[in-house]
Amino acid sequence: MATIDADSLLPNERMRRGALAGQISQIHRGDRYADEGDRFEVDGESFEVVEVRERTLGDLTDEDARKEGMADLEEYREILNRVHDDFEWSDDSDVVLHRFEKVA
Repeated sequence: MATIDADSLLPNERMRRGALAGQISQIHRGDRYADEGDRFEVDGESFEVVEVRERTLGDLTDEDARKEGMADLEEYREILNRVHDDFEWSDDSDVVLHRFEKVA
Protein backbone atom coordinates (compact mmCIF):
# COMPACT_ATOMS: atom_id res chain seq x y z
CA MET A 1 0.00 0.00 0.00
CA ALA A 2 1.30 3.41 -1.00
CA THR A 3 0.09 6.96 -0.95
CA ILE A 4 -0.34 8.27 -4.47
CA ASP A 5 -1.02 11.72 -5.88
CA ALA A 6 -4.74 12.11 -6.64
CA ASP A 7 -3.87 14.23 -9.69
CA SER A 8 -2.10 11.30 -11.35
CA LEU A 9 -5.13 9.02 -11.03
CA LEU A 10 -7.87 11.64 -11.44
CA PRO A 11 -6.45 13.91 -14.14
CA ASN A 12 -8.81 16.89 -13.84
CA GLU A 13 -10.75 18.92 -11.34
CA ARG A 14 -14.12 17.58 -12.56
CA MET A 15 -13.02 14.03 -11.71
CA ARG A 16 -11.70 15.00 -8.28
CA ARG A 17 -14.89 16.94 -7.42
CA GLY A 18 -16.99 14.01 -8.65
CA ALA A 19 -15.09 11.61 -6.39
CA LEU A 20 -15.67 13.93 -3.41
CA ALA A 21 -19.39 14.11 -4.20
CA GLY A 22 -19.66 10.33 -4.56
CA GLN A 23 -20.58 10.61 -8.25
CA ILE A 24 -17.33 9.05 -9.50
CA SER A 25 -16.04 5.78 -8.07
CA GLN A 26 -13.80 4.51 -10.83
CA ILE A 27 -11.72 5.55 -13.80
CA HIS A 28 -10.33 3.68 -16.77
CA ARG A 29 -6.90 4.81 -17.91
CA GLY A 30 -4.58 3.69 -20.67
CA ASP A 31 -1.95 2.66 -18.12
CA ARG A 32 -1.84 1.43 -14.53
CA TYR A 33 -1.63 4.40 -12.14
CA ALA A 34 -2.23 2.60 -8.82
CA ASP A 35 -2.36 -0.77 -7.13
CA GLU A 36 -5.07 -2.21 -4.92
CA GLY A 37 -4.64 -0.81 -1.42
CA ASP A 38 -3.07 2.46 -2.56
CA ARG A 39 -4.58 5.57 -1.02
CA PHE A 40 -4.98 9.17 -2.13
CA GLU A 41 -6.54 12.36 -0.79
CA VAL A 42 -8.79 14.97 -2.34
CA ASP A 43 -9.35 18.09 -0.21
CA GLY A 44 -8.60 16.19 3.00
CA GLU A 45 -10.86 13.22 2.18
CA SER A 46 -9.12 9.83 1.92
CA PHE A 47 -9.82 7.24 -0.75
CA GLU A 48 -8.55 3.69 -1.21
CA VAL A 49 -8.10 1.92 -4.53
CA VAL A 50 -10.03 -1.33 -4.09
CA GLU A 51 -9.76 -2.87 -7.55
CA VAL A 52 -7.32 -2.61 -10.45
CA ARG A 53 -7.69 -4.81 -13.50
CA GLU A 54 -7.12 -4.84 -17.23
CA ARG A 55 -10.06 -4.57 -19.60
CA THR A 56 -10.76 -3.44 -23.13
CA LEU A 57 -12.87 -0.50 -24.26
CA GLY A 58 -15.31 -3.05 -25.67
CA ASP A 59 -15.89 -4.37 -22.12
CA LEU A 60 -17.24 -1.02 -20.90
CA THR A 61 -20.94 -0.60 -20.22
CA ASP A 62 -23.35 2.24 -19.49
CA GLU A 63 -22.92 1.37 -15.80
CA ASP A 64 -19.14 1.86 -16.11
CA ALA A 65 -19.73 5.24 -17.74
CA ARG A 66 -22.08 6.29 -14.92
CA LYS A 67 -19.45 5.30 -12.32
CA GLU A 68 -17.12 7.72 -14.13
CA GLY A 69 -19.65 10.54 -13.93
CA MET A 70 -21.15 10.24 -17.42
CA ALA A 71 -24.78 9.70 -18.40
CA ASP A 72 -24.00 6.68 -20.58
CA LEU A 73 -21.36 5.01 -22.73
CA GLU A 74 -22.06 7.29 -25.70
CA GLU A 75 -21.26 10.39 -23.62
CA TYR A 76 -18.13 8.63 -22.33
CA ARG A 77 -16.97 8.00 -25.91
CA GLU A 78 -17.65 11.62 -26.88
CA ILE A 79 -15.62 12.91 -23.91
CA LEU A 80 -12.67 10.65 -24.74
CA ASN A 81 -12.72 11.82 -28.35
CA ARG A 82 -12.86 15.47 -27.26
CA VAL A 83 -10.08 15.44 -24.65
CA HIS A 84 -7.54 13.13 -26.30
CA ASP A 85 -5.78 14.17 -29.49
CA ASP A 86 -5.64 11.42 -32.11
CA PHE A 87 -7.94 9.15 -30.08
CA GLU A 88 -10.01 6.61 -31.96
CA TRP A 89 -12.32 4.25 -30.07
CA SER A 90 -11.48 0.61 -30.69
CA ASP A 91 -13.25 -2.13 -28.75
CA ASP A 92 -9.92 -4.00 -28.64
CA SER A 93 -7.97 -1.15 -27.00
CA ASP A 94 -6.56 -2.09 -23.60
CA VAL A 95 -7.49 0.03 -20.58
CA VAL A 96 -6.98 -0.34 -16.85
CA LEU A 97 -9.87 -0.06 -14.40
CA HIS A 98 -9.11 1.75 -11.14
CA ARG A 99 -12.05 1.49 -8.71
CA PHE A 100 -11.87 3.39 -5.42
CA GLU A 101 -13.90 4.04 -2.29
CA LYS A 102 -13.94 6.80 0.29
CA VAL A 103 -12.23 5.72 3.52
CA ALA A 104 -14.24 6.40 6.67
